[in-house]
Amino acid sequence: MATVAETTLRKILSNARIKPFQVSYYCERRDPEFDEKMHDVLVIYKQIEMQFDEDGKLIPFEKEAVHTLSYDEKPGIQAIATTGEDRPPIPNTDKNSGYQRDYEYVRLGTLSLLAAIDLLSGEAIPFVSETHKSSDFVTFLKKLDEKYPKGDIIRIILDNHSAHTSKETQEYLNTISGRFEFVFTPKHGSWLNMIEGFFSKMTKQMLGGIRVETKKELENRIYRYFDEINKEPVPYKWTYKMDTIDLSKEDIDSIVYEVVNAKAASAENKTKKAPKPISRKRKSIQN
Repeated sequence: MATVAETTLRKILSNARIKPFQVSYYCERRDPEFDEKMHDVLVIYKQIEMQFDEDGKLIPFEKEAVHTLSYDEKPGIQAIATTGEDRPPIPNTDKNSGYQRDYEYVRLGTLSLLAAIDLLSGEAIPFVSETHKSSDFVTFLKKLDEKYPKGDIIRIILDNHSAHTSKETQEYLNTISGRFEFVFTPKHGSWLNMIEGFFSKMTKQMLGGIRVETKKELENRIYRYFDEINKEPVPYKWTYKMDTIDLSKEDIDSIVYEVVNAKAASAENKTKKAPKPISRKRKSIQN
């Protein structure tokens, strides 16, 4: 190879369609139980699907009410200010003209968005904070506890972030045992959480290119975006691999579980860190 001319090497790489100067990334499935855990999440989505009739109307709860939400955090939302006024588009030019903006900008800091989507109603529930620590997650849980009728179950689909199983989170859940149920997505399986699609849409519609004068203005505009979305909420639908699931053969109780169980809530364990999501084997229900 040391004697090959540069032009020859370029031809070889070009013919083989190899571009060594480009780097793309992939995510390897390192969770040996990825498929099983993915199936558990899809079963919940299938259960949600069955709660709507042929016309897309929600069927009232027959027994205990279970509100299922898709939850995640979006940290590091930058509050950026301009250094000069935007210039309006110029009509009748040779090129397509859009707004012109000064390249320079001022960083005002960042905000974190904690949000959930009610998969039955389509309502999006936001909480904007300076951080996304355990205390922020507990504040969000308290917000949900106040929102939904007492006695109803609040089921949350979420990832394995440490704040979701922290000591502080556990101590709060110990005070309202049975109120919340958590369903964890597998590691590197964030795409299974429906709110990820909502965040992507929000970034394109509202956050991309946004400029503000203060962090408070950014917070207000985020809340205003949610207010506009919730004027006509649309329940999210999931279709991937749903046709293969038969709810009559699934044991829902073995899939959903509380972070704080009886052992964790006992007096000798109440100050310890909440248990991490565990492997759960599904039990087939014989007809």
